Amino acid sequence: MRFRHPDGSTVHLAYCTNVHPAETLDGVLAQLRDHCEPVRKKLGRDRIGIGLWLAKDAARALVTDPAALRGLRTELDRRGLEVVTLNGFPYEGFGAEQVKYRVYKPDWTDPERLGHTTELARLLAALLPDDVTEGTISTLPLAWRTPFDIPRAEAARTALTVLAQRLDALTELTGRSIRIGLEPEPGCTVETTADAIAPLTAVGHDRIGVCVDTCHLATSFEDPQTALDALTAAGVPVVKSQLSAALHAEHPHLPAVREALAAFDEPRFLHQTRTLTGAGLRGTDDLGEALATDVLPDTAPWRAHFHVPLHAAPAAPLTSTLPVLQDVLTRLVGGPAPLTRHLEVETYTWQALPPALRPRGRPQLAEGIAAELSLARDLLTDLGLKELP
Repeated sequence: MRFRHPDGSTVHLAYCTNVHPAETLDGVLAQLRDHCEPVRKKLGRDRIGIGLWLAKDAARALVTDPAALRGLRTELDRRGLEVVTLNGFPYEGFGAEQVKYRVYKPDWTDPERLGHTTELARLLAALLPDDVTEGTISTLPLAWRTPFDIPRAEAARTALTVLAQRLDALTELTGRSIRIGLEPEPGCTVETTADAIAPLTAVGHDRIGVCVDTCHLATSFEDPQTALDALTAAGVPVVKSQLSAALHAEHPHLPAVREALAAFDEPRFLHQTRTLTGAGLRGTDDLGEALATDVLPDTAPWRAHFHVPLHAAPAAPLTSTLPVLQDVLTRLVGGPAPLTRHLEVETYTWQALPPALRPRGRPQLAEGIAAELSLARDLLTDLGLKELP
């Protein structure tokens, strides 16, 4: 979906296909048919954007077979789908029964991450619509919170510098500009937008910036205005933003609240949980750990990294951080010029919701995703953007 900003530029809205994880090219083609096109039809649009997730094997198949890449581009066009952004964070196995810490491997100290992201950039340059010259890719924020000593930090910086050089060369070759955004996430080396400033300033290239995920920002209790002003002051570009909402518990000491939270403690993904105390941010790696121990103080609100549907906040006594998303969006695209032009709804946890809230089949999932996109569309038009055909 495209929108005209009051300054005349085009802002793109997509939804991320990591909600339909597929490891192979055949799986990607099937998800376009079975999921993405039905979402477009639910919206009554001739064309919608998707933030494509290409796992390692699917990406390699496309890189090594130009005919397959042309076929994917043709299939996107035929089904009324366009791609201006990729989710390059998960490398493989995102549809596994247990993802947890595996999603952070390989990290930016591993040559595999550089190679995979380079391949994604080449693919995106070929998949961009004919009238679009800029694409974006989100990637993991350097590494999970492991001992990140000077050699590891230097290896990651070198990899990102090499990537920036390759992106420059790709632009010279294709005329398409591809930019990469580190996606700050709780528990990672770069947990907050503030954490991103130093390593990105060290790289010092405008093709490497930040992907602001509004669930992650909210989980870490970042103030949107402060966070985005700091990035602007440091000259760090917001490459893209993922529109998502975290799980919020206002009174985690209450038994009813803990019981409600326990329904979201599931085995597939990590749900890092945070609270803001007078001494600073405190947290656990997973929601179950917070509920089962007294590690996390319960005298102030908790937030958990669980991407809940934008249009459907959890039932009381829980809620979501949708207001944080709205504040971020206002700052990103509500001003005289957009800070980013690529927005991506990223609720990948539909099948990880408590059983009573999960979609019962493909039609219900398509309805839910369409409802999220409709909400995002309304937020954008309320900010003065005009939806384009």
